[in-house]
Amino acid sequence: MTIAVLGGTFNPVHLGHLNIAREVQVKLSYQRIVFVPANIPAHKKMEMDAGAENRLKMLELAAAPYPDFLVEDCELRRGGTSYTIDTVRELTRRYPLDGKPGLIIGDDLVEDFKTWRDVERLVELVDLIIANRRSPANVEIQYPCRYIDNSLYPISSSQIRQKLHCGQGADEGNGETVRDWLPPEVFDYIQRNDLYS
Repeated sequence: MTIAVLGGTFNPVHLGHLNIAREVQVKLSYQRIVFVPANIPAHKKMEMDAGAENRLKMLELAAAPYPDFLVEDCELRRGGTSYTIDTVRELTRRYPLDGKPGLIIGDDLVEDFKTWRDVERLVELVDLIIANRRSPANVEIQYPCRYIDNSLYPISSSQIRQKLHCGQGADEGNGETVRDWLPPEVFDYIQRNDLYS
């Protein structure tokens, strides 16, 4: 089996995440995309955290329509700070892999990638894949990688949280709503559980 791993806080998961996953799968011919929600991210401050259980549930709802998308809760089960090197080692042991797993990161993470734990060993264990988050242009990185020419979604989880917190979930005033940025099941889950308000 060939897999590519997409980690993050997914607070909440949105259509931009799903779009990157689908484009990586199709364009680079991975059989499965494995989503891994972080417990405590090493390089990001958790703001308005919906909680690990809710983040996992939203991710499961978002991935459910896609048979080739898997949700892996290994970082939540391990607890503490989540390090990608630990996750890659665990997934490599647990899955019958053909070759190295892909590791998808957004171009917004490239600048700090060199500070990731055991980064030299990490890039030996994975095929690094850079996805466009900020710009359609490829950003430079000192490690071997593949670029995925994915379409840009001008959204982020932080923007979604902020708009929901300010009560702007229903109407953005320009015909676009937060509902348009989220899988329907995820939006409904947020509303039912009064998350980010």
